[in-house]
Amino acid sequence: MAEVADIAGLSRRPIGDGADQRAQATAASAPDLQPRGFGPLTSVPVSEWRALAECAIEPNGYYLPAWELAVNASAHGRTGVCALSAWHEASSNELAPSRPEPNDPARLIGLLPVVSLWRACKIPLPALASASPYGTLCTPLLDRTHAEDAAKTLMSEARKAGAHALVLRDVSLNGAAMKAFTFALRQEALQPVVLHSHLRACLDARRAADDVLRDALSAKKLKELRRQRNRLAEHGDVRFTIARSTDEVARAVEVFLALEASGWKGKRGTALRQNDGDLGFIRNATRGLAETGQCEIVTMHAGDRPVAAAVVLRHLDRAFYFKLGIDEAFAKFSPGVQLTLDLTRHLCTDAVIATADSTASADHPMINPIWRGRLKIGDVMIPLRRNDPVVSPIHAALAARHRLRQVARRAVHRLRAI
Repeated sequence: MAEVADIAGLSRRPIGDGADQRAQATAASAPDLQPRGFGPLTSVPVSEWRALAECAIEPNGYYLPAWELAVNASAHGRTGVCALSAWHEASSNELAPSRPEPNDPARLIGLLPVVSLWRACKIPLPALASASPYGTLCTPLLDRTHAEDAAKTLMSEARKAGAHALVLRDVSLNGAAMKAFTFALRQEALQPVVLHSHLRACLDARRAADDVLRDALSAKKLKELRRQRNRLAEHGDVRFTIARSTDEVARAVEVFLALEASGWKGKRGTALRQNDGDLGFIRNATRGLAETGQCEIVTMHAGDRPVAAAVVLRHLDRAFYFKLGIDEAFAKFSPGVQLTLDLTRHLCTDAVIATADSTASADHPMINPIWRGRLKIGDVMIPLRRNDPVVSPIHAALAARHRLRQVARRAVHRLRAI
């Protein structure tokens, strides 16, 4: 046990909360210092981060700088994280993007916000885990022209930080980023370990919306939804609005927050505006993304009264359905479903958007019947050394934790059903 405790790095390297705090303090005391490889998230140059996002091999709206930095600044339980970064030294005949430091030829090609495994899972073993960005997607940002090199470098930097494994939580298992990591691991005679996985709803927005909805919903269900919409219209003209500009989004997010807090999340105390840190995060994140055209807030009104609203992120050719709030006084008219139908029509007519990720839980009762596409999402453990005896205890601890959480979740569902 003493050996395990020593290996776990409980009194050693920069993989625990104490090291996270030291890295943050270093950046605060030396703001011009920009540590590369492993350091505070706030030390990553925003211009480089944005440039990487624009050429990412796989979209992730939740790791855009405006969103993740807002999470890191104030979101409850998600602040003060670190980052693994990969940099590419541009050759003399290679064009590098414009940057604030013209004498520095390196550019960012990979980024993954991380925390210690202890902070992520309360497991005192030497691993790093992708940091939760409030949305359920932690796919790393990898430059599409250097994806395998970026993945290899991120793993190397994790090793230098003292980690024996890297845990990617909530990643797209069949996505381009995971393929890049798998390729990089193969070069070192290693392979990823899928800890668990599930399917979640997504939308193929390249299809016509009428075809999507006709294939997903029966004629009887569509007729019932039209009837509910007509009943909703008795309270005023039903309107679907899209807030895009910074000012529009700033106003619309307050409507969304009020609707979310008026429902079951408010009763449970988990609505965003019930925590000052979460409230600051969502206001700053949506405003920041609106400045770059990467956030929309969609709202459904019955007359002058908003009955449903949702936050939608945009990154490259993908949209991300973050959260939905409804006025439960209109619950019998299915306002959340009605809003989702209009959102589906909106996304399917958008020339830029090819797919939309619901970022919902598996078997979500509202979105699954409407968006019939499926993304395979899971947690993956990436071993960082061959034949490393520490990897097996990390794997076993993560598997045991997942089993216990599943048992607890089933027990909660049974209690709610009573």
